[in-house]
Amino acid sequence: MSARCCAGQLACCCGPAGCSLCCGCCPKVRQSRTTRFMYALYFILVVCLCCMMMSPTVAKQMEEHIPFFEDICKGIKAGDTCETLVGYSAVYRVCFGMACFFFLFCLLTLKINNSKSCRAHIHNGFWFFKLLLLGAMCSGAFFIPDQETFLKAWRYVGAFGGFIFIGIQLLLIVEFAHKWNKNWTAGTTSNKLWYASLSLVTLIMYSVAVGGLIVMAVFYTQKVGCMENKIILGLNGGLCLLISMVAISPCVQNRQPHSGLLQSGLISCYVTYLTFSALSSKPVEVALDEHGKNVTICVPNFGQDLYRDENLVTTLGTLLLIGCILYSCLTSTTRSSSDALQGRYAAPELEVARCCFCFGPDGVDTEEQQNVKEGPRVIYDEKRGTVYSYSYFHFVFFLASLYVMMTVTNWFHYESASIETFFSGSWSIFWIKMASCWVCVLLYLWTLVAPLCCPSRQFSV
Repeated sequence: MSARCCAGQLACCCGPAGCSLCCGCCPKVRQSRTTRFMYALYFILVVCLCCMMMSPTVAKQMEEHIPFFEDICKGIKAGDTCETLVGYSAVYRVCFGMACFFFLFCLLTLKINNSKSCRAHIHNGFWFFKLLLLGAMCSGAFFIPDQETFLKAWRYVGAFGGFIFIGIQLLLIVEFAHKWNKNWTAGTTSNKLWYASLSLVTLIMYSVAVGGLIVMAVFYTQKVGCMENKIILGLNGGLCLLISMVAISPCVQNRQPHSGLLQSGLISCYVTYLTFSALSSKPVEVALDEHGKNVTICVPNFGQDLYRDENLVTTLGTLLLIGCILYSCLTSTTRSSSDALQGRYAAPELEVARCCFCFGPDGVDTEEQQNVKEGPRVIYDEKRGTVYSYSYFHFVFFLASLYVMMTVTNWFHYESASIETFFSGSWSIFWIKMASCWVCVLLYLWTLVAPLCCPSRQFSV
């Protein structure tokens, strides 16, 4: 059994075969899922490398513990202390290589409809060679001539791509809210318990949103001062109330019977989260107290204690960043999500309410797939058609590479950025998050009022 497993994994690395789980107690896996997992693993490896490059602590530890460190740095022409291999410029180069890798595969996998073509085999296999290609592209970026011009130009490309990535996630959150409400509402026709589920989840979401705004009002505002925080909390709270009233208004209900408080509750929770994230990203405000000493204001009193162990905070924050990006990439590359972003929706079908409504009928094995004997414990589930768009999948990871590059290097404050001070805050990050919050609200409002503004057009969500 172990010999078969090793042979299978060798075929996975050097050939077109799909990867499997070696352990006998593990279930069979789908080729479409293992392929996405492998690309996500490559993405994680490069992101971790970028985080280490942005860490002065890592650079110092390498200098102290690696023998002949200076000689090695001089030998590879990276400076006396390998300064060209650390900092924002190194992250820009590595992310340039990763972005080129995914963009190359985006072009290579255009118009692939099944897994039988030669290009599909390249996408689903040959993982060892693709790892070498990724490493070569990331390394080759360090030899680009005229580095100063490259870094300045690439910064604007990264910012543009990062904004597009944020926009895609906002669109998908709105689409997710509509899909959730529509699916659970459909279940009420056959089982009245779905009414209880809708009511309970809606109540929880509004409780979280209102409670979050109250907590932020307590900790991020004071009786005197903090006027910016007060305006932001009042404005975003008012927007949450506005979208809730619009969602249940009679004119919207007439055109969209599936519209309801569940959707607006989910968007309100997301607005609350973005508001908290934005306020946490603001630079520290300092004022003089009655004794003439500088004190921080408009932040939680326990805020300084949270940053005593910078390594712990940095590690947890980096893991959270990677997790959120991976979730966004993998969930936004399903066939239904990519079609929704392009304005294409499937024909109306009989809705079957499910708790895990995100997983469509593709999650059920057909008899043909269950009897497949090809490969070690791999289900080849894309013979009739691809489960997701290969090209769009790589395009989303291309944008995610740019988003990671800008986020890790503190967006437009890259020269003073380091991973240890990632959570110290900056105005650019604050306004990016606040703008994302307001754009999300506008997108959701547009999905509600668009059928009223354009009654002759068909809208499906």
